[in-house]
Amino acid sequence: MNKKNKILPWEYSFPSIILIGLIVVFPIIYTIYISFTNMNLYHWTDYEFIVLDNYRRALTKLDSGFMSALLTTIIWTVLNMVIQILAAYLIALGLNAKGLKLARLYKTLLMFPWAMPAYISILLWRVGIYNPQYGLLNKIRSALGLSSMDFLSENIPAFISCMVLNLWMALPFLIMMMDGALQSVDISYYESARLDGGGWWAQNLYITIPCIKPILAPSIIMTTFTTFKQFDIIYLLTMQKGSLTGATLQTVITYAHQNAFVSNNYGLSSAVSIVIFGFIILFSLFVNRGIREEHV
Repeated sequence: MNKKNKILPWEYSFPSIILIGLIVVFPIIYTIYISFTNMNLYHWTDYEFIVLDNYRRALTKLDSGFMSALLTTIIWTVLNMVIQILAAYLIALGLNAKGLKLARLYKTLLMFPWAMPAYISILLWRVGIYNPQYGLLNKIRSALGLSSMDFLSENIPAFISCMVLNLWMALPFLIMMMDGALQSVDISYYESARLDGGGWWAQNLYITIPCIKPILAPSIIMTTFTTFKQFDIIYLLTMQKGSLTGATLQTVITYAHQNAFVSNNYGLSSAVSIVIFGFIILFSLFVNRGIREEHV
């Protein structure tokens, strides 16, 4: 009877295990397998094993483009997350300020950028905001007597333009999370702090942030992963086939995509994907270890 009870859960979960294996585990194993080969459009069936050559090319050759793409991705992730966390925190504090009228309306309106399909939002910004001829920004520049500017034609303006759009799309989620976390903080803490002479800075540093930190940690980690592997904003704004803007901005995800679907170098693209996967796993282990140590 005990043996049967031990086997029964595995019998129930067996279909799910098979499905997870086919959808998740098999693609990872097959990608690792391809990364050790020279598979490409010209060697689709007669590819050869080249062991670690793809990894060596990606990680050691400066002209391969991977290291610069990795550096761009790190800068992209750090800047976006710092600005997102600070902006979302200040906006959430404003939305929870006493005496604010129509606070619920503001919170509802703030959710629209996050609720809209990403593809539609990106194309709206590309055509309606950044267009060099009839975009909103250039209309404002013309009204001020300034010449028109192509915001997506060079790397630095394109990077800033992509970052602004990413902030517009991602901020509502963090604002919503922080708004809920702020409402969970006991008001009596602030009353005690005011009686002890604690000002706005002291209340935020010693009460608000420590109280909401455990609640916000999972959402911030998830947003960090999403920002790190951001693809659609950079690709659709600067690299979409037939609509190239002139910028050569590359992140590790767009670099892997270019090698797989433009250069048709599936071996190198698979190696880059596995390296990215390894970075994400290491970061996850590091973050989870930090969270466990804090709880201890």
